[in-house]
Amino acid sequence: MASSTPPRSAPVDSGSGKLNFVLVCIFIDMLGIGLIIPVMPLLVGQFVPGRDDQALWFGVLASTFGVLQFLFMPALGALSDRVGRRPVLLYSMAGMCINFLVTAWAPSLFWLFVGRVIGGMSSASMSVASAYASDISTADNRAKSFGKIGAAFGLGFICGPALGGLLGDSDLRLPFYVAAALGAANLIYGYFMVPESLAPGQRPPFAWARLNPLGALLRLARRQDIRGLVLAISLVSLCQMMLQSTWVLYTTFRFGWTPRDNGLAMFCIGLVSAVVQAGLLALLIRRFGERRLALLGIASGALTYVGYGLASQGWMMYALILANVLAFAAGPALQAIVSRSTPASAQGELMGSLQSINSLGVIVSPVIGTAILARVSHLPAGDWRLGTHFLLCAGMQALAVLVAWRYFRQHRTRDSQDEARSVQA
Repeated sequence: MASSTPPRSAPVDSGSGKLNFVLVCIFIDMLGIGLIIPVMPLLVGQFVPGRDDQALWFGVLASTFGVLQFLFMPALGALSDRVGRRPVLLYSMAGMCINFLVTAWAPSLFWLFVGRVIGGMSSASMSVASAYASDISTADNRAKSFGKIGAAFGLGFICGPALGGLLGDSDLRLPFYVAAALGAANLIYGYFMVPESLAPGQRPPFAWARLNPLGALLRLARRQDIRGLVLAISLVSLCQMMLQSTWVLYTTFRFGWTPRDNGLAMFCIGLVSAVVQAGLLALLIRRFGERRLALLGIASGALTYVGYGLASQGWMMYALILANVLAFAAGPALQAIVSRSTPASAQGELMGSLQSINSLGVIVSPVIGTAILARVSHLPAGDWRLGTHFLLCAGMQALAVLVAWRYFRQHRTRDSQDEARSVQA
């Protein structure tokens, strides 16, 4: 009997070229973003008088980016379901290039805000790339495709922050110009090399309601089948965004690190991420299964946050990064579990909604994290209270473990069957 469901386009593995094309785009995009991470908080310091103002204004800048990302990310994800992935990816690449140029030129704090607004309005590459990977993957190997996306992301952070730290040691604005050039190269590459992944027959009719970011989150929250995982993902995201928004300022205040030092530390983070997600993920899924791997990864992250907050010497941060292997596998495992419960025609909206959770984290976490850091910035470098925000992250991550464990316990039969198919693949 013929099915009434529109046929999904045949999955294409990475060897056919489609996934490799988008992986290169993600790598270049993340390379550009990684370039500016070691220097952006220090650039803010050029326009303010003290450490507390530096922390607070950087938090506001990061939150501004998050607000615009939150408003536009679900809309761009849903739009990619309607018009295709390729045009939305190209739009995102162009916007990030302009963002880097404006920030490099900025003569005042106001223009840093302008750059953050442009960047937030066009920040959709990860959600659309995830939907792209879903388009060309089977349900059973989707976790591996997401792992490759994560690996490309990690490889960008291997090269980007290290290079940005080296360039920033000589001129804080130089990494932004280099990032803009890479963004332009990415746009050209994407225009000529990235094919469309979503066939016209799979695209749903356009609906304005799908462009509402709050509506996308509400639809996600109403899905009882994945509600527990969404809450766990949200808690993990809040912690990750707080880490990203405070890392450079924290290590500068506590250990006296330079842009080069932070670039090297982020090089280590990217290296571990790439090794785990590109080389070890399939092995870890076979060994632990997606559910257990997610739980172990979140728990590992909780312990690592405690270590970050209590570290008394800079070398301890490197040791913690290298020991936190399982945490880098938790994200792809959680994404795969959530993705399997969603039809192909709504993958873009799903990934956009999940990324909007990250955007909420970018709104809330920098304000909280940098406010805490600003309050303790006057303390001597050896005072453990400088790491208070990381101890808060550890508590939230521990709560995420509990929430995810309860969800998996309640959905044991269904998830075990899905997990068995994924392991066999």
